[in-house]
Amino acid sequence: MQRHFRAALHALLAPVLALVGLLLVLVALLVSGALSVTALGPWLLAGTLRGAAHLASAQRALAGRLLGTQVEPPPALPAAPGLFGWRRAVLADRQAWRAAGWVCVAPLVALPGLAAAFVGYVYGLLFLLHPLLRHVNYTTVHASDGTEHQVSLSLFGVQLDSWPRWLLVVAMGALLLALAPRLVQRALLPYEEVLRALLGPGAADRRIRTLEETRAQAVEDAAATLRRIERDLHDGTQARLVGLGMHLTMIREMVAGGAPGDQVLAVVETAQGNAKQAVADLRSLVKGIHPPVLDQGLDAALATLAADSPLRVQARVAAGERPSPAIEAIAYFCAAELLANAAKHSGAPRRRSTWRRERGG
Repeated sequence: MQRHFRAALHALLAPVLALVGLLLVLVALLVSGALSVTALGPWLLAGTLRGAAHLASAQRALAGRLLGTQVEPPPALPAAPGLFGWRRAVLADRQAWRAAGWVCVAPLVALPGLAAAFVGYVYGLLFLLHPLLRHVNYTTVHASDGTEHQVSLSLFGVQLDSWPRWLLVVAMGALLLALAPRLVQRALLPYEEVLRALLGPGAADRRIRTLEETRAQAVEDAAATLRRIERDLHDGTQARLVGLGMHLTMIREMVAGGAPGDQVLAVVETAQGNAKQAVADLRSLVKGIHPPVLDQGLDAALATLAADSPLRVQARVAAGERPSPAIEAIAYFCAAELLANAAKHSGAPRRRSTWRRERGG
């Protein structure tokens, strides 16, 4: 019920706001066009576009509050130095021109909602109350024979004021009131569609925003990868190489000082162990950047992951045409993360994984 009331309220308020906005913008555009040969014309045009954008924002907010139609607001104007930079940015803003176009067409697309609300609610209520209103809302008709009679409602020359004819009017009023919410909602659909088309982001804007988000995510992922590599090198390989250098120094001093062979051998074994571990750390680090097994293909890499998992994993790979190296790396690391999470949290003794490449993917 509340939703129907909000839709009816929007059908009444939107045409008023749209008509006022149209008059203001049209007058401002005409004046700025007449003054375009002067220095004041571009400034007035820029102010008109900004005013149209604010009017469009008010109409977008009204639709969002009453109809639940959420339209993403346009991005803010790019920063421009000085007043001339602001004017240049406003005149070059496509969203401002689209807002001006919306203000010009808004009264047209708002009229169906107003008409539906008027027919459904006003006429429905008048028809429903016709038995009472016919005594106060009537017209006196003078017949040719000099007689007079009162007519409140007639259809194709048939008077609907007497019993039982006015039952048809009451039934029509009840039907209109029952159908009014649906009529209003259907009549407001063109308004909502044009609102989204002109005030919402266009296809180019959505692509640009998607590319910006993807680029930002790629930058964040690259920065996180670099921090991980730096941490692994600092905490693992670098520490072991430093220890290896210290042991080699100790060996040189022990040999120069004539230390017993078993002591020298023990230090050599420790240094050898550090060298092997440093090599293992470097291999693990390289594997985290680009697993060498991916050079043999994604199917071999995923089979290796399944074999190394602590769970009994049954992997089925149907990649078809080999994807690009970037897609292979993404699929590999996603599979590795999924298997690690399954081994850590699922508690299942076995797991089945199926990987296939969809057409066009």
